[in-house]
Formats: sequence, structure tokens, C-alpha cells
Amino acid sequence: MSNRSNSLQRVAAFAVRRPNRYWLIGALVVAVFYYAWGQVTQRRGNQVVVFRPAAQSCGSDGPLRYCIYHDQRGTNGDVLYHLHGRNLDERSWNDDTYLTAMVQAEWQRSTTLPPTVVELSYGPTWLLTPKGEKADSGLLDDMMRRLPAIESKAGRPRRRLLMGESMGGLNVLIAGLSHPSRFAKVAALCPGVYTVSPFASFAEIRATAKRTGADPKMIFGVWMLARKYAANDAEWQRISPLTLIERAGSNYPALYLSNGLYDAYGNFEGSQRLVDRARARGIKTEWHPLYGGHCVTDSASLAAFLLS
Repeated sequence: MSNRSNSLQRVAAFAVRRPNRYWLIGALVVAVFYYAWGQVTQRRGNQVVVFRPAAQSCGSDGPLRYCIYHDQRGTNGDVLYHLHGRNLDERSWNDDTYLTAMVQAEWQRSTTLPPTVVELSYGPTWLLTPKGEKADSGLLDDMMRRLPAIESKAGRPRRRLLMGESMGGLNVLIAGLSHPSRFAKVAALCPGVYTVSPFASFAEIRATAKRTGADPKMIFGVWMLARKYAANDAEWQRISPLTLIERAGSNYPALYLSNGLYDAYGNFEGSQRLVDRARARGIKTEWHPLYGGHCVTDSASLAAFLLS
């Protein structure tokens, strides 16, 4: 009886070990295949823009960092202030994989000289607001106060222009519509313009996200950014482009707005409404609704707008 019991135990132990061994072999085969497939299908590089990078010089003034860019052929006397998007910095203008390189390439195909470009940055994420209750507010006042010192190095501008994308698109609208006498043109690409306030109810924000097809994670990020710089809805309305545009007149800066229909941030609706209000107020406005996602850009029309 004891020998039979021992035999059964040995058989059972082998039966248990054998499936485990096959399972491990199978898992190893899958892992090897997955690794090999990843190696075969991984991206090997990026499509780059063929252009001549602008000469670059960088500096800082208090918390504001900046880089000044001059086209190697010369410049036309205008100064274009570029306010970058989230998680970029003041050195992105010459990035040969970015939309700014496409703008430079368009300029270089023209015989017209481009503006001097000054790219500004307060860090990876920032919002231009007047001084309010929040500790981080006041960057709008700070930036405007520091422009003369930067222009002493970049050159006295014939005209000041603004260009920005995403977070930067919202920032250039805030600056241009808050100080219309200081800027001649504003180009806002995929700007963070919404028909609902970040201080609206959760139900209103959720309905807007559903209507626009916005990614909830993106909306939450925008909500967090807005509340870092504005304490309440009254402070938000001081910088909302849809509110600022209501006091505009025909002497305001010319506007260029573009947005992708399938913008994951849900900005298409707000941008289109801003265009309608701007035109109703007599502001010269170019509107480029594009088929694509966040910050899809028509670089040819943008480059032409900034040169005209």
C-alpha cells in the first residue's frame, strides 16, 4: 500500500511539473516573438524639415527665458513673439521636426525677408494672467514689462506680431486682446478656447467635453492649469478670449486662427465661436478649420499671414 501511494505521488508530481514546463516554453516563445516584432516594426527615424536654421542667441530676464532668432538672409524689421505650447521651451523654434521649422521653410522659399523671432518661456506650462489671488498669477503684467529690455537686444520693432500654439495659442490671444495697441497681428493655432468656464459645474464641463469629443484627461489637465492661475470665474473672464473680444474694435490686431476638427482638447468649437465674434466686431480675421487633430497646421497660410 505504501509503495503504491508513493508511485501515485511521483506520477502526480510529474504531471504537475510537465504542464508548468510547457507553459514556460510557450511564454518564452511568445516573448521572443513579441521582442522580434517590436524590433522589426519600431520607428527608425522622423521626417524632418529641410531648411536653414535661424541664428540663435538666448538669455533670461528674471523668470522669463527667451531666445532671439535671425534668418541668415536678414529680417524685415518686424518682431514675432512666439509663445510655445505645453512642455516645450524657448529653444523649439529651430526644431526640424516641429511646425516652426515648416514656417521657416515657407519663408525661405519666398524672396520676402521674415521677421526677427523672439521665443518666450516661463517654463513647461504657464498662463498669462493679470495679478490676482493666485500666487502664480501676474505673468501677463510681467511679460509686458520685460519686452522693452528684450527689444533692446532683438532690435526696435517696426511691428510686433504674436504667434502661439495650444497653450501658447491661448496666451497670444490673451496678450493681443488685452494689449491691442502693442501688437499688429496675432496667430493662434489650436488655442485653448472653450465656450464653458473652467469654474462651471461638473455637468456643464462634462457636456462640453462630450459635445466636442474632447479627451477627459486633456480636459482635466486644462482645468488644473486654469485653476492654478485664476481663483474664480471673475478672474477667468478677465483673460477669456471670448470675453475679451466683446470690447474689440476694427483697430484691434488682425487675427489668424486654425484648429483641427478632431482636436482632442475640444478647442474647435471655441475657436470657431471666437472667429464669429471677431468678425462681428469688425476685426480682420483669417479662419482655417482643418481636418485633423490637435495642432494640425496649414504652414503655408500661416507663413504668408505673418509676412503680409
